[in-house]
Amino acid sequence: MQTILEIKPNNFTDLSFSHLREFERTKHVHRLHPYLGKFIPQLVEFFLKNNFTKGQTILDPFAGSGTTLIESNALGMRSIGNELSYFNCLITKVKTQNYNMIKLEREVLDILERTKDFSKSMNNRSLNEITINKKNNFTSSEYLKKWFAPRTLKELLFYLSNIQNYEYQDVLKIILTRSARSSRLVPHFELTRSEEPLLLKSTYYCHKHKKKCQPITEALKFLNRYSHDTIKRIGEFSKIRTDASISVIQGDTRMFKLPAKDINGNLVEMPKKGIDGVFTSPPYIGLIDYHDQHRYAYELLGIPMNGKEEIGAKSNGSNKKAVDAYKKNMIESLKSMFPFLSEKAVVFIVANDKNNIYPEIAEKCGFKINAKFDRLVTKKASRERNPYSERIFQMTKE
Repeated sequence: MQTILEIKPNNFTDLSFSHLREFERTKHVHRLHPYLGKFIPQLVEFFLKNNFTKGQTILDPFAGSGTTLIESNALGMRSIGNELSYFNCLITKVKTQNYNMIKLEREVLDILERTKDFSKSMNNRSLNEITINKKNNFTSSEYLKKWFAPRTLKELLFYLSNIQNYEYQDVLKIILTRSARSSRLVPHFELTRSEEPLLLKSTYYCHKHKKKCQPITEALKFLNRYSHDTIKRIGEFSKIRTDASISVIQGDTRMFKLPAKDINGNLVEMPKKGIDGVFTSPPYIGLIDYHDQHRYAYELLGIPMNGKEEIGAKSNGSNKKAVDAYKKNMIESLKSMFPFLSEKAVVFIVANDKNNIYPEIAEKCGFKINAKFDRLVTKKASRERNPYSERIFQMTKE
């Protein structure tokens, strides 16, 4: 019989983790690139430490930006992540791979200096005179033209055109897209959910800076800031990174299977005794369009968007039809991973189950809910979001 996790008074942990400061909640590579909808690492760490041991294998079938995989590795646990979004897989790959830190720093700073020189060269020329490379004088993307000031876009495209000259290209892509996110024509205080760009010469009251601000018209300051920050964060994680393997599989969770090829082309085998545990947070119904939040990155990098395959996408709403579709898709997802779990596997699912559908989902997939943990989410990613509650379900096979 599976032991149910008990939180006793002498080791009680506030699962909201509201007492933690921002830099603690976003330690090392967890803040390498913004991602709306990820859970905080301390929550993952708490449940992994209390339920699993070094050497075991943890699966996250909705890997997102890789929080579970990173925390599993730090604890010496093998991790496997499955993720639909190609860009999310890129974020996770950059967070989790091994680096030659000397070479990484050299490459990051070299392309940065090239971009600084290019930016200086624009001061004495009109933007229309500047050619990024022989093939692309500007860009054919109407989306990029709409959301970025001309100078900003020139700097971003110059940086992009030089990435091919370096070994750690994926890291440079993440620096580029993180910088692009911050340099869009949106209010400084609302980077997460802006639906329309600001007019280039408009002025607005900024709730972040408590004064009137104007739209961003350059990318260089962000490329500079995030270049140094990326070196720092990857270096911090490299000091605690263990030899436990991390595998990222791009694909639809509803068709999850092992063995499978990961994003590096390596074969991911099923553990001999099966996967020991799952810690995941599936999409919430009608809350986030996970692909659309990174539209700027898909446009810049030319990565294919497969957002139509998202489960519970915001664009589908949250009516009864959407709830029924979500339920069906989650049952398919959990059933697909069921055969690869060991008989004693422990499954944790973090969900905003306001529709009370997870008990039915669990039953139809052959899982038994052994415990439920509620946590209040008080830290908000954007101004308009109110605190809300999450429920963590602990399950085992029937």
